[in-house]
Order: sequence, then structure tokens, then C-alpha cells
Amino acid sequence: MGGDYAPDEIVAGALRAQDELGVEVLLVGDPAALEASLQRQERNPEEVQIIASEGAVEMHEEALTGIKRKPKASINVAMNLVKQGQADGVVSAGHSGASMAAALLRLGRLSGIDRPAIGAVFPTMNPDKSVLILDVGAIVDCRPKFLEQFALLGTIYSQYVLGRDEPRVGLLNIGEEACKGNDLAVRTYELLQKNPRIPFVGNAEGRDVLSGEFDVIVCDGFVGNVLLKFAEAVGNILLQLCQDELLQGLDERDLVHVMPNLKRLKQRIDYVEHGGGLLLGVAGVCVIGHGSSHAMTIFNAVRLAKEAVDNRVIERIQEKHLVEQ
Repeated sequence: MGGDYAPDEIVAGALRAQDELGVEVLLVGDPAALEASLQRQERNPEEVQIIASEGAVEMHEEALTGIKRKPKASINVAMNLVKQGQADGVVSAGHSGASMAAALLRLGRLSGIDRPAIGAVFPTMNPDKSVLILDVGAIVDCRPKFLEQFALLGTIYSQYVLGRDEPRVGLLNIGEEACKGNDLAVRTYELLQKNPRIPFVGNAEGRDVLSGEFDVIVCDGFVGNVLLKFAEAVGNILLQLCQDELLQGLDERDLVHVMPNLKRLKQRIDYVEHGGGLLLGVAGVCVIGHGSSHAMTIFNAVRLAKEAVDNRVIERIQEKHLVEQ
């Protein structure tokens, strides 16, 4: 029930995921609204299971207050399904703060994790390689040990989901030297350098984020969210420029050769292709999608959740005993 285009786009993306990914999707929300959405899309309500909830945490509401005041809100009901083993993961395009708060209260943190992080996968200059950025919005005020834990979470995700046997981990900073940056950056650098479980290779400057030189880049949620929104804007601008400038004056014969390349470009830079970010550090799979999610974004968010389940990300994090007790 969350997102700028709910419920129709959410339902459409969920149905496509169920059709194409071989997963069973449970739609959590107001049954009447969801059934009406299915009818508008000329789909049989019996094709998907609807789980009733009462209300939703609105964007203007404070996250923790909202989920406590509305125990039967859709995000709370969805998280309970995971906690009770009736679902393997949650995907939400609604209030991101409420999603995180509900995950923490109902699923709990993994042992040794003080704060969760939202990990977002970015494309790079290398078409065969992507980079995981975390945190991109969960925790805006971080301590060095939080960033150290983010680096460990990112290392495991990169290894088992992105397929990097020896991922290169970097710390987002304003310079390459160990002494650069604010107090948080300097102290975090020391922790990362000393931790034998983190394949830390040094600071990453802004120009390095999409270079392909790093597999994981760590930063606090304030910087990461700004970076995420900026990257989304640049991607949209680049796509628009390609449409406005490159296609001018081309006839149908030229378009036949150009359009496949533009489609591949869109797949590499468009945030819709990635679907959202995985909330790492909680005891369950939770994907926080974009508020502006359309059907394709939701489809990819479900795919992201499926990959996390299939690759046993939560279990692998627990098995690694990330933080010494």
C-alpha cells in the first residue's frame, strides 16, 4: 500500500514477479483496494494471495510513532509474515523509515550488529561489474564501529550475491590518504585497516564510486542517500539527453542499429533496473524500494529479495560471526 503509485503499480510488478520469477507473492494491504486494482488490470483476484491489513504509515508520519500507533498497518503485517515463517522476505516502496523501524522491532538485529544499513547496487564503468554502496539512508549519524560493521555486511553480500571471491572494500572520503576526512572517516579507516575479515583497500573518492575499482564502498547514511539521489538524477538526465540529441535526424534504418545500444545503456544506468536496497543487518530479508517505484521497479525489487533468499544472505552473515562478542 506504500509508494507514489500504489496500489496499481505495486500490484502489477508483484504479479509480473510471480509470473516470471517463480515466486509466490503475498499482497499485504486493504483487500478491497487490492481486488479493485487486480480488476483494473484484468487479472483474477484468485491468482495471488491477499493478506488483509488496516491502514498504512503515511509519509508525513514519524516512523516509530506510526508503526506503534498502527499495529495492523501493512508494513507491520508484512514483517510479521516473515517473523512467523509465512514469507521469506518483505518488499516495500512505502515509508522507508517505517520499513526499517518495523524490521528492527519485529525481526530484530542480527547478533553483533548495532545498526542496519541499506545497501544499493550501482553500475560501474565495467559492464560486468557493479558496486555495493552502504549505507544509503538507514543511519544518518554513524560511529566508526557502525561503518566497520557495514563493511563486513557488504563483504559477505558481495561475495555471495555479486559473486566477488575477494571483494575490494573502500571507504568514501575526500582524499586517498589515510589522514584525510573528518574524525569519523579517520577513525573508521583505522578500524577497517586493522580488521583481518575486511578486504579493505583504502579510501574511495567521489570519482571512484563508479570506476569499477571497488566492489563495496562504505559511508554514512546521510552521504550515501545524497549520493544515491544524485546518481539517479544523473542517470535520468543522461537517458533524456540520449533521446533528445542522439536520435535526432535518424531514419528508421538507423534506429534499428541504435536502439539496442540505447536499451543496454538504460539497463546499465537506470535505477529502475535495480529495484531498491536490501536492509542488511536485520534477521530477515527486507528490500526497501523507491517511493517512485513503477511496476518494473517492483519486479526488480522482488528479484533482489529472491536473490538474497536463494543465496542465504542472512544465514551467511550469522555464520560469519561478524563482530567479536
